[in-house]
Amino acid sequence: MGEIDDAIERADREAFTKEPPKTLKGRIGYLIKQLGSAKAVAAELGVTADSVNRYRRGARKHARPDVAAKIDNAVRQRWQPMVRKRRRREAAATGGITVETRARFGYTAPVGTTDDGRFRRLTVHLPATYAQRLFDARDAGASDREMRGIIAEGFKEVYFQDGGGRAMGLSDVEINDIDYLDLDY
Repeated sequence: MGEIDDAIERADREAFTKEPPKTLKGRIGYLIKQLGSAKAVAAELGVTADSVNRYRRGARKHARPDVAAKIDNAVRQRWQPMVRKRRRREAAATGGITVETRARFGYTAPVGTTDDGRFRRLTVHLPATYAQRLFDARDAGASDREMRGIIAEGFKEVYFQDGGGRAMGLSDVEINDIDYLDLDY
């Protein structure tokens, strides 16, 4: 996963109205209910069906760290899908998406202007069209670079050009060396 994917996952987790099960037994029970069988859960996690059944019965209270991480990820991916879909739908239709980042921004500008890349800390609210493009790109399996391009284009329009009020000669904006990136919608 790339930085943008991780940021979208974090934003999805913030949307939860109820926390997922905390115990190993509860998480395994939830996965069995979602996937239909211990065998399907075992295939998803890369363990045996016997191990899954031991977790379900409570005979094993703790999973290995790598398996525990896979269980956590599998539960969070499936937890409250309707809440996540609703939040994404609202962001893509009307709300937009807020991007907070510290990264090196470089851009192409006319001769005689400052176009050297430099680190900036920005918090910019992008319109709903950019949220829709970002979600569509992610669902289509776009690379992190392609999703960065969508966010950079939004920054160009909203932040650098101020919706058409300045820096009209600015042609390309690039986001490089991301220190951190966080999304909210």
